[in-house]
Formats: sequence, structure tokens, C-alpha cells
Amino acid sequence: MLKIVGRSQRVCSGWTRRQVLEAGGAGLLGLTLPKLLAAEATASAKPPRAKSVIFLFLFGGPSQLETFDLKPDAPSTIRGPFRPISSRTPELKICEHMPRLAAISDKYCVVRTMTHPYNDHSSAGHYIQTGRPWSVPIGGGFNATEKDWPTYGSVADYLDARDTTHPPRDMPGFVYLPNRLGHLQTYSTKLDRPGQYAGWLGRGYDPLATAIGKRSDTDNPFYRECTDEELNFRIQGLALNDGLTLDRLQQRRSLVEQFDDARRAADSSRREAAYDQFRQRALSLVASEKVRAALDIRQESPAMRDRYGRHLFGQSTLLARRLVEAGTRFVTVAWDAPDGYGWDSHVSSDDVRKHLVPGLDQALSALLTDLDDRGLLDETLVVAVGEMGRTPKASGNWGRNHWSTLFPAVLAGAGVRGGMVYGTTDKDAAYALDHPTSPEDLAATIFDRLGIDPELRIHDVQNRPVPLVEGGRPIRDVLA
Repeated sequence: MLKIVGRSQRVCSGWTRRQVLEAGGAGLLGLTLPKLLAAEATASAKPPRAKSVIFLFLFGGPSQLETFDLKPDAPSTIRGPFRPISSRTPELKICEHMPRLAAISDKYCVVRTMTHPYNDHSSAGHYIQTGRPWSVPIGGGFNATEKDWPTYGSVADYLDARDTTHPPRDMPGFVYLPNRLGHLQTYSTKLDRPGQYAGWLGRGYDPLATAIGKRSDTDNPFYRECTDEELNFRIQGLALNDGLTLDRLQQRRSLVEQFDDARRAADSSRREAAYDQFRQRALSLVASEKVRAALDIRQESPAMRDRYGRHLFGQSTLLARRLVEAGTRFVTVAWDAPDGYGWDSHVSSDDVRKHLVPGLDQALSALLTDLDDRGLLDETLVVAVGEMGRTPKASGNWGRNHWSTLFPAVLAGAGVRGGMVYGTTDKDAAYALDHPTSPEDLAATIFDRLGIDPELRIHDVQNRPVPLVEGGRPIRDVLA
């Protein structure tokens, strides 16, 4: 008999997952391997606690010492320039520039002990957004590749597309706001950061992304109020230009398809099929009044828009709420670095004090309160995290360098216990003293809340069944 090594896990029939696999492998139950894997996927499914996820990705790495893990008794070279203030969570002393989050700390959990060994942005960013280390391309580089592991939203979109028990969504399953990560940075070539795409799942499961520009190379729309003219959130490449009606769009599509038919006849590869799927889906969405209405931030009241903050992160976070309320499954809001630094605060604490920490405080507190007021927080998982932390020892002007060994994450909604802190750290906020939490654990927690078994297997580009998460476990202590 085929023996399966690993921990037991009950499925809905009462058998363990291991017993199902052993029976199938022995020829019992009449299962071939493909049917066996399909049966495993079905047996592993459970009702989701989260209908949607809003993933706030703070590119560059917020400092633990300037946000959720202040150390006022540490030496002056470590403790930082900000004072701690009390919150509604007794164990949580929070930065003085985050009073709104301090006042609602009963709505969220702070995981203080996120940790991993990758101290560069590309590897760390990919790891946090996928739960898998990045395979750096030959020759290095900073850009995404088609061999990258798929990001969480792409996996959820892929599995939803194969779920025949529910009708197709009338909203995009996965949206990336306000731009693809790296596209606002000022470099000689535009960066296309790894971790934000479907990777080897195929381009058909890439997120639909909006595109918001900046006024100049030195402009940073995350640090200032944005006008309605700037906040024209439209899906990249699919905005209807003046004079281009939906009928004309369809005619253009038919003309293009004449060339596509010839191209597909010559190349029916999986990559081309996936791109065709993406294009067909995107074209149907641009014609959807529901999608266009959800993307119209101007439909919100001025008071609500002020509450989130008129800066790009605040308005993008408000748009994320509009999208999940309309039916989108997964939304990532990326706080990018148009100035090349942002949360990657090597140089000075000025931006941290003036823009970064206050902007996060405003947008995240508004999101959690707004979701709660609308009855959506219990069914929406909110995650706010960077890809790393910052060094305990600061520079002379209070900049801090990369430190992936310890950094915080905020979790809320979808059964996450509010008003708690998970994990303790040493006196310098350098290392975890208990409950070290890996990106794999975060990935397992996200999938668990979505009703997806983290051990579920999907087929990679070589058609091999691989588990969604390798070695991680949901953070059960923070889940109700």
C-alpha cells in the first residue's frame, strides 16, 4: 500500500487526508492520480471566514521601532526619536504619531515577530506577497519573471475560476492599486517588482491594475493631496478614450481577433492561452457599469474621502473598500516609493514623521472603522505589512537600514482576535524571543481565512502537484 508521511487531517467524509491518499494510491475507490488530486482538493475545501482580503503592502519596510514595537528604555542610539503612547491594548505601546490606531487597537492584532533571512527588496517583497522565497534570475536583477511563484490574489483567482459551484464573478477577482509595484519609481528603467504577479500560473491570473501618474520625477503623490483629475482609477490599457464607444471597442476587438486566430494556430502554448484569457476577461470588465462605478472614487462623500486622507495611499485604500464591497475577492494596495525611498527610510526620520506613519495611521484606522460600520469587517481580512523591518541601531540623522530579522504585521477582521499582541521581542527590537512568524505562516493564515487549505496542491509549470504553502501554519493563536 502507498503510505503517506505527514500529519493527519480530517476531511468531510470523516477519513483523514492521509487515508484518502493511501486508498487512492492502492487502487481502492477507483481513483486515478488526477482524480485523486481533484478529490483531495474538494475534500480540503471549507467555508471561508473571509469573503475578501485587503492586503496593504508597505514597500520598503516600516521600522518596528517607529510603529508598533517602541523601546523607550533602549539606549539613545536605538530607541528612536518618537515617544510611545498607550492604546486600548494593554501590552501595546504605539508611536505617538499613530493616535487613531491607538484608539481602535481593539479591532486588530499586532504580530510583532515576523522574520525571514532575505534582506533585499526583491527577494523580501516576493516572499511576503507569495509565501515563497524568490528564485533570483541568472545575473540578478530586480524585475518579476514568468517563473516566479504566484501571489496570493492570483492563487485565489485561479482556484475561483475552477470552482464550478459558484457563478462567475461580475467583478475582477484580483486588483492591484494604485499602480503596479515599482512603476512610480524614478530610475533609468521602470522597475517591475517581483511578487505581484501570477508567475507560472500564467498571465491570465495576473491582477488587473490601475495606473495613477505623478507630476514630475521628484513628485510623491503619497505625501500630498491628490486632485480628482489625478485619481482617475482605470484599469491599465482599458480606459475608453474620448469618442471610443463600446461598439467601436468590440469592432476593434474583432479585427484584432483575426490576427489572434492566425497567431494561435501557430502557437497554442499555455502562455498564449493564459494571455488570451486575461484579455477576454479585461475586455468584458471595461464594458461593465458595475466595475466602472466601483472604480469611481468620486461617488464617496467628501467627508469619507477626508477620513481616509486625500493622499494616494488613503484614496487607494478607500477604493479597496469599494471594490471588496462590490464583490472583488482580493485587493492589494501598495505604498510604493516614487522618491526611491518611502518606507525604505535609510536617510532620515523626517518623512517617517511627516508622511509615512501619519498616512498609515489615517488610512488603516479609517479602513477598519469603515468596514466595521458597514458590517464588512467580520468577512474581510485586512493585512498591513512591509517586506522587512529596520536596523535597531540608527544612523546619525535617524535613518535605518534593512533588517529582515524582525518586523511587525497588522491583522484584522475575518475572525482575527482584536486587542492583542502576538510575540515578544528583545530589548532592542532586534530578535524574536518567542513565536517567530515566517512569511509561510502569514500565507497559510491568509489562505485559511479564504477557506483554502494551505496544503492544497496545484500544478506548476512542469505539471507537478505542489502545495500552496511549504512548511507554514496558520497563526491559530490570533484566530477566533
